[in-house]
Amino acid sequence: MSTPTPARTPVLEAVDVARTFGSTRALDGVSVRVEPGRSIGIVGESGSGKSTLLRQLLALDSPTAGEVRFRGQRLDRRDRGLLRRLRADVQPVFQDPRSSLDPRMRIGAVVAEPLRSLKVPGDHRARVVEVLASVGLDPEVASRYPAQFSGGQRQRIAIARALAPSPSVLVADEPVSALDVSVRGQVVDLLHGLAATQGLTLVLVSHDIAIVGRLCERTVVLHHGRVVEEGPTASVLADPQDAYTRRLLAAVPQLPVG
Repeated sequence: MSTPTPARTPVLEAVDVARTFGSTRALDGVSVRVEPGRSIGIVGESGSGKSTLLRQLLALDSPTAGEVRFRGQRLDRRDRGLLRRLRADVQPVFQDPRSSLDPRMRIGAVVAEPLRSLKVPGDHRARVVEVLASVGLDPEVASRYPAQFSGGQRQRIAIARALAPSPSVLVADEPVSALDVSVRGQVVDLLHGLAATQGLTLVLVSHDIAIVGRLCERTVVLHHGRVVEEGPTASVLADPQDAYTRRLLAAVPQLPVG
């Protein structure tokens, strides 16, 4: 008789998380598990609670009730040591690369910024060259400024910056919504390839369920601050159980192949 494989500790976990702002309940008893080495999509329209949940998972805000855990430990924003480990291990990629990249800094300094702030040992210049190459950019771009690049190239730079400290988790917040349709597929393919080749855990937050379908093994659907559906992405897309999920699928055009 085979021994059951023990469940792995989630790298991130929201447990019955609620977040209120005055009389507004942005999250209402949300539980989400981010398994190591897997990919999960958190999908919903504006106002569904996606951004609020993301802030909880990144310890940028604290829940009103419930708790968020990082590798089994309850996240407390007063615990500087644990927050430091979280920042090194979980890196975000934000929606708009135009606003997330400091226009006054050269690309090399932008990409090296988390290495400096986290005091990562080693040759920072060599690491910048390595991660720029990993996102398909010539290392010579390190001497240039963000304004000299297209939106798709700037998002590649933002992804390189997130990869610089060698995190195990990449949290992508609407990573292609600010880009031209013609380059969205390329960035999605890049994220897919990086997750596969580097063994990254991927958390994708998006209003576009088609993009989640391209990138994520599991999908969580949020509506009015509650989880209305969760399961393997293929099942959610093929046989959605909730009427809200069916509306999302009907409303979102398919992502063109890059």
